[in-house]
Amino acid sequence: MYAGIDIGGTTTQVVLCTEDLHVLEHAEVPTPAAEGGDAMLRAALTALRALLARRPAARPAGVGVGAAGVVDPRRGHILVASDSFTDWAGFAVTKTVEAALGVPAFLDNDVNAFLRGEASGGAVAGEPYALGITLGTGVGGALWLDGELFEGPHGAAGEIGHVPGFGDIRCTCGGRGHLETLASGRSIAARYRERTGHDRTAKEVGAAAGRGDPDALAVFDAAGSALARGILIVAGVADVTTVVVGGGVSGSWHLLEPRILADLAAEPPVSGAPITLVRAALGSSAVAIGAASRARAELRAAGTGPTPAAPGAAGAAEGHVPVSATASLRE
Repeated sequence: MYAGIDIGGTTTQVVLCTEDLHVLEHAEVPTPAAEGGDAMLRAALTALRALLARRPAARPAGVGVGAAGVVDPRRGHILVASDSFTDWAGFAVTKTVEAALGVPAFLDNDVNAFLRGEASGGAVAGEPYALGITLGTGVGGALWLDGELFEGPHGAAGEIGHVPGFGDIRCTCGGRGHLETLASGRSIAARYRERTGHDRTAKEVGAAAGRGDPDALAVFDAAGSALARGILIVAGVADVTTVVVGGGVSGSWHLLEPRILADLAAEPPVSGAPITLVRAALGSSAVAIGAASRARAELRAAGTGPTPAAPGAAGAAEGHVPVSATASLRE
C-alpha cells in the first residue's frame, strides 16, 4: 500500500492506494497555507493518520507528496513558492514526513505528480508524450517524454504558467505578463473584478458565464486564448501535441475548450500535427495518486517496494474504491 498527499493552495488531498494504484481511502482538508509549512504538513499528516486508522493492520510502504511550487525532488525541499504560501520555500517536506511516519517519503511538484497520475491510469495512460496543465489557484505545467516524466535540470520543465508574453499584469511569482495572470482561478476572479467591480470566485464567474454574462464570457475567452498560445509554445519547442488539462478551473471546461480548440485550429503547430486536447480523468485525486505512483516507482527501483500482485488481485482483496472520472476538481 502507498499513500499520496497533494498539498494545494486551497485544499489538501490524501489517498491510500493499493499496489496497482486503486484508491482505498480518500480525504480532503483545507490547506492552512497562510500558517506556514509546519501547519500545512500537520494538516496533511493528521488526515493521513485518520485514513490509516480505518485500516489498522495496514502500513504504507512509502508516501509521495505533490506540492505546489518548484521543488528539489532529491533533497525533498521546496525551492520556490508563490505568495499564496507562507514560509513554504525552503521547507524540508520529506524529512518532516519521514520523521512523523517512519516510512520513506518522496517529493514531487504537484503538476508533475498530476501528470504521473494521468499517465499511469488517467486520460493519457499509454501516451509516450504529453503536456499536463493544471488550472487551480495557479497554472502549472509538466512534460511526459518518451514514457517518463521530464523534470529538467532545475526541476521546472513544462512550467508554462510562468512563461511571459501574456500582457503586463503582475504575477504571484513577481514577474509580469505570465500565462497564470489570465488562466488561473485567482486570476479569473481578479480579471472579472477589474471589469465589473464584483468579487466572485472563478467557479462563480464560470456560472455567470453560463448565464450569458458578457464580462464573465470575456474573461474565460481570454483564458482559453492564452492557454492555446501556451500549448502552441510547447508544441513548437518540444513537439508535444497531446495535452491533458485538470485543476478546479477545468470545471468550466465547456467555456474553455471551444476557445482553445478554435485558436489551435486557426494557428496549428509548426509540425502540422493536430493537437489532442483532453480533460483529466482522475478528478481531485490525480495529484495524490501521482504522488503515490512516484513513491511506488522509487521503492521498486530501489528493490524495497512490495511485490506486485496479480492483475486485479489487490483491488478485489481490498474492496477498492475506484476513482470517479467525473469527480469535481479542486478550485
